[in-house]
Amino acid sequence: MKTAISIRNLYYKYYKKYVLENISLDIKKNEYVALIGPNGGGKTTLAKIILGFLKPTKGEVLILGKKPQLNRQIISYIPQNINFNIDIPLTAMDVVLQGRLSKNKLFYSKDDKKRALLNLTKVKMEEFKDKKIGELSGGQRQRVLIARALSCEPEILILDEPTASVDPKGQKEIYEILNKLHITKIVISHDINILFEQIDKVVYVNKNLFIHENIDTVIKNRNEHFCEVELLEYMKMFQRGMKNV
Repeated sequence: MKTAISIRNLYYKYYKKYVLENISLDIKKNEYVALIGPNGGGKTTLAKIILGFLKPTKGEVLILGKKPQLNRQIISYIPQNINFNIDIPLTAMDVVLQGRLSKNKLFYSKDDKKRALLNLTKVKMEEFKDKKIGELSGGQRQRVLIARALSCEPEILILDEPTASVDPKGQKEIYEILNKLHITKIVISHDINILFEQIDKVVYVNKNLFIHENIDTVIKNRNEHFCEVELLEYMKMFQRGMKNV
């Protein structure tokens, strides 16, 4: 399978301190990757280097064989904590259409509106297309932002904490949407539930990088919720089962 993102021997120094050291990683085309780790561990910094917003101190990053700055148009990014001014009368459709704008394009075509509606349908928000963005719930706004990102027709989608401040039902809906997208996806998250989705690769970043592949994601929970306490309980059950073998 073709490599979408290639990172080799990457270092990044902030002031005089390295926040990333000797990072090497390959992400295949259409892979679904979870990027996890503690606060300050370098997750968002690594994402910004992939996006071309930051340049590595040492090492190399290639996006489909090119430097990030030369291939930025094929990546969509949804940052953490996007706040909307509820006094601005933007509808869900207005927000999604913004994904069709570019440096040399100031007006929307019929095709733009058709694609925007299609992407709202993908995230199950078409019935809210005329609703003001400030009137939507946190989960609904996040789905609209995913639709806007898809309107850029990206090959790679990076989401930073997409389920933050979203209730368990909304989290489940967002993960179901992401599972169905056939593009390269990187989700930066503290949410333990992301580990039990259809993830191909878990990348743990805390200055250095550790890769976990072939993750067993069969754990399910009837209440649409899974937290660290339940994970510990599961591990205890697993260890007891191993002792009885």
